Parts: sequence; structure tokens; C-alpha cells
Amino acid sequence: MVGPAATTDPGTIVGYSRDQSVFTPAGKPAALIRARSTADVVATMQCAHRFGIPVVTRGAGTGLAGGSNGLDGCIVLSLARMNSILDIDTENRTATVEPGVINADLASAAAKMGLWYVPDPGSRAISTIGGNLATNAGGACCAKYGVTGDHVARITAVLADGTIIHTGSNTRKNVAGMNLTQLLVGSEGTLAVIVEATMRLRAAPAVPSTVIACFPTAARAVAAILAVTAAAEPQVLELMDRTTISAVNDMTRMGLDPTTGALLLIQCDGRARETEATECADACTAQGATEVYRTDDPEEGESLMHARRVALTALGRTGSTLLDDLVVPVPQLASMLAAIERAATGRGVRIGTFGHAADGNLHPTIVFDETDPRACEQALLAFEDMVEACLELGGSLTGEHGIGELKRPYLDMMIGSTERRIMDGIKQVFDPTMILNPGRAI
Repeated sequence: MVGPAATTDPGTIVGYSRDQSVFTPAGKPAALIRARSTADVVATMQCAHRFGIPVVTRGAGTGLAGGSNGLDGCIVLSLARMNSILDIDTENRTATVEPGVINADLASAAAKMGLWYVPDPGSRAISTIGGNLATNAGGACCAKYGVTGDHVARITAVLADGTIIHTGSNTRKNVAGMNLTQLLVGSEGTLAVIVEATMRLRAAPAVPSTVIACFPTAARAVAAILAVTAAAEPQVLELMDRTTISAVNDMTRMGLDPTTGALLLIQCDGRARETEATECADACTAQGATEVYRTDDPEEGESLMHARRVALTALGRTGSTLLDDLVVPVPQLASMLAAIERAATGRGVRIGTFGHAADGNLHPTIVFDETDPRACEQALLAFEDMVEACLELGGSLTGEHGIGELKRPYLDMMIGSTERRIMDGIKQVFDPTMILNPGRAI
């Protein structure tokens, strides 16, 4: 059944053997299955279960934690070709899709019907819905509208032995039994293979009002974040530090002041968007912003947001990048930013930080020379410094990229032994032969 979709050609398999992370090991898979249907997935899992072969499921390979890297002797199960939007229900405001559908394609299809698919990770143009579900991907709108898991109604998945299960409901409320849907979301392919999902949609939003505010220091920007969230509920509240601002300006020539300590990008939606944007601008001014600009023009607003979207690309122009994904309580943002600066200074590396300020999710990005062993060593030490500081501040190892391979060594630092045993027990129930993405995520 999966014959035409299967290959053991090493030259083909190598292109599916790892994601976009660095410093994460990747083995040599034995085979690649490019599934086109649920039947292909079922047949693959039945075969793998029978012979005890590990299976690593992947979508577009845009992950940043090594969660879909190949393992020695495994089957890589690619779902990228299962990319059909099966249905958009305008009355119930849902879209049923296969896992290989690109996030931006779903958003575009929904928009044509006057609806909005909200989850917008920075990789929207290239990441898949299945991958977004696997890591419970976030994005710029999370503080107001939630992460991917907050927008899923139903899931169809294939267990390790090939059994098909259905979780969730098309209804808006459903408390029947345990919430298996939310167990699958964020499980990084360790519990089951998601083959179909029904995602919730919203009414199309009005054009947002946009505010950009510049601050002399990151500490003043954090004070403004707290003031803004006390005064309003912005759709977007993004932060860039001095290093990131300078890199973005070098690439885009947007006229950003490279001496600015930190910059906030704010967007307000809804009926009161103009009033809320004004309140946000006033809060920034009151907290010492050196420059505040507000616009209701959609093209101008999009141009300003472009600066944030290209942050990683801009930093990557000067070297290899190790992108971190840390979350702290919002009042601890200033302390986390200070810890990042200490890591950069102490390890002699360059770190540019940007992220989703409204929910405390930062992406400190280490820029280094991957061909220099000493630089690689210092980059990894700085990475560890930041993870430890985050946990000391009551934070989380990851807000949207997942644990994968990259963060697994630090997981015991965050969760307790009893909690870890519970997670292992859940894995055992779903996958008793331990063939689904073994050694990852938990």
C-alpha cells in the first residue's frame, strides 16, 4: 500500500533527516515514507509496530529543537504530501485539514471566506498545521488569542499499532471524558500520528492600529510593557533589543535608530482599536519612550511589523544562529534580559533578543561562527546560562518550539520526578512498544 511512497535511497532520505536546529544529532534513517493518505500512515505504523522499527514523523522540517531529526535505522514518515484543506464550515467557523497544509495557505483560504485562522508563528509561510500541532506553536497573537492548541476542535490520529482514533468534538463546549486532544497537541510525535485536524476560525479582523515606541534601555521598555498591558489588551506586543534593531536596520535600511536600547511594536484590533492604540502610545510615553509613532494606515502598519518578522533573518546574515525559546512571567522580563546580557558578555558571544513581550516569550538568538570549535563551545555555554536563568526566574524551557532533542537535557531541571513518571506512563499507554519518536520531548 505504501510501496510507491517509500524509498530507501540515501540521497533522497538525507533531505528528510533533520530539521532547522543546530547542535542536535541526526541519525541515518533506513527508509522514507512520503504518505499521501491516512491509509499510507496506517500501513506504515502496522509494519513498524510488527517489526519494532522506530518512526519519526515530520512535516515541513521547520522545527528548531531537533524533534523531527532522523534516528539510526528509523522510518521517517513525511506528511508533507497530505496537504488538502478538506472543508471550511463558514457557519460553524471551522476548517478541517490534513496535517501537511501550510499555515499561510489555511489562513488565505479562510480569509477568502471572510474568516480568520489566528495562530501565526513566525514560520507561517512554510510551517504545516501538523507541525504546529506537534509543538503547540505560538506566535505574535498568543497573549490575546492563545496558541495553536486553543484553536483545535477535533483530531484524527493513528496510534503506534495502526489503530485510528478520533478526539474532541465540533461543538464549542465538550467535557466528555479526558481531553485526549490536548494530550496530542504538543506531544511532538511521541504519542500518535495526526492525520486530520479540525481547527477553529474567527470572524475576519478589522485592520489594526499600530504603535512603534523606542526606549533608551530594555528596562524602560519592560516598564512600558507592564503599563501597556494594564491599560489595554493589544493583539500584538513585540520586543526587539538593541542588537536586533541594529541587525534589522542594516538589512532593511528602514531608518531605525541603532542606538535605541529597545523597541516595542504594538497592534490593537477590535472595535476600540484606535482608542486602545492611543492608550498604548500614552503608556509608552509615560514610561520614558524617546519616540512614539502611531498609524492606522494598513500598509504603514505592515511595513513596521516587517521589521519584527525579519529579525532572525537579519541576525543570521552575520553568522550561524542558535535560536532559543524561553518564557518568564512578564514582570520578570527585565531580569531575564539582564541575564541574557550577562551570558553574552561572560561567554564572549553576540546575542540578539526579540520576542512576544505580552506573554513573556523571548527568543534570544546567539550569533556565532559554526566553523570555529571555540565559538561553538561558548555558544552552547551561553545557551545553558540562559536556560538556567530562565528556570531560576520561574520560567519555562519552551513556549512554542518544543523540547525535541535540544532541550531534553534540561527537562529534569524544570519538572519533578513524579511528573516525569506520569508523562512516561502516558507515553506507554499510547505507544507500548516505544517506537514513536523515541528519546524525544519527554
